[in-house]
Amino acid sequence: MHLPNPYKQHPKVSEKAWISETAVIIGNVNIEDDVFVGPNAVLRADEPGSSITVHSGSNVQDNVIVHALSHSEVLIGKNTSLAHGCIVHGPCRIGEGCFIGFGAVVFDCNIGKDTLVLHKSIVRGVDVSSGRMIPDGTVITSQTCADALEDITKDLTDFKRSVVRANIDLVEGYIRLGEEG
Repeated sequence: MHLPNPYKQHPKVSEKAWISETAVIIGNVNIEDDVFVGPNAVLRADEPGSSITVHSGSNVQDNVIVHALSHSEVLIGKNTSLAHGCIVHGPCRIGEGCFIGFGAVVFDCNIGKDTLVLHKSIVRGVDVSSGRMIPDGTVITSQTCADALEDITKDLTDFKRSVVRANIDLVEGYIRLGEEG
């Protein structure tokens, strides 16, 4: 479902993206090529001056919520995965090649490229450097904690790349299926 916001801004969705019929996209939202938006995901830029951009190759999985507060933006970098049930709340910038895990919450933060936020973690009010890993269930609400994060491991880098590839394959498959039927 694509809806305008009260300011008559409509979502802009690439024809090369795949959006589930049960996803809800409202307002000043821009979705680029090769993006997968799963069932029951909500992307909502309906407050004054808010915007959401999901760059190419990214995936917004089932039950993800992305919302931008008034006069804020949410930027999702290329080839980034927002896993099932996570919440991304603006203002927020997530760099290229990131993974935000199941049930994680990120708000009012900048997450550098190639960073992995594992399941049920909370990241708020900090800048996370590129190439870091936030372990399962970790709460990062001080810059000191953000600065102390360890580097991502090769196996987790490989994992997040495999998630992106799987979702791009899904986009291509669903688009093909739609063209056939």
